[in-house]
Amino acid sequence: MGRALLEVAVLHARDLPGCEQGGADRLSLAVEGEGDGRSPDLALAASVIRGTELPVRVMLRTDDSLTTTGGKFLRLVRLAEELVSLGAEGVELGFLDADLEVDGDTCRALAATLPGVPWTFHRAIDHVLEPVRAWRALTAGLPGLTAVRSGGSPQGMSHGYDDLLTLAESDPDVARLLLPAGGLRPEHVPWLLRAGVRQLHVDLQVRPGSTTRSYVDADYVRSWRLMLDDAASRSA
Repeated sequence: MGRALLEVAVLHARDLPGCEQGGADRLSLAVEGEGDGRSPDLALAASVIRGTELPVRVMLRTDDSLTTTGGKFLRLVRLAEELVSLGAEGVELGFLDADLEVDGDTCRALAATLPGVPWTFHRAIDHVLEPVRAWRALTAGLPGLTAVRSGGSPQGMSHGYDDLLTLAESDPDVARLLLPAGGLRPEHVPWLLRAGVRQLHVDLQVRPGSTTRSYVDADYVRSWRLMLDDAASRSA
């Protein structure tokens, strides 16, 4: 069993030293907003992307809605192209339709404008009415999709952990894409890795006081890095 990927949420360039020194593998950039947040402005994105050698995925979301319109879609396409030109490794997006099902057509259309660019389906997945059906749509194959960030519930892993673990244990394609987020706790890690999950996301867990008013702390990140490595070796 190889090394598990540790993704850390960042808000600005001041978070970068803690991520780099602590052993993060990938960064997730968004500004605060409902759910997974919103897109940063280009100046902020540039300061983060160009301030680190770590791969950075940037949120594509201009408001708190989980749906899109023609005009908004075109703005997201332009934004995605600009972010990639700045050096973003990938992007984060996710759309639902009026029936609260995964809007695969819109996701596929946006991904098609970014050939070869990996992307994460963000926590819109936690708002669907039929999770198993939604996961089936995502694992069926969307070009470039490498991660689905989920807490298993709109309330996060405090409510959704058991369901997420069951999904991962029952379907290796779910385990391959799943990026647990939204309140991941240390005791979750061994069980998720045993189920085949290979990437995990932390945010407030690596900020002193669990608040966005503090910066990402290298020691906190390192504790998660060591925990993941230890759990992976034990699972092997």
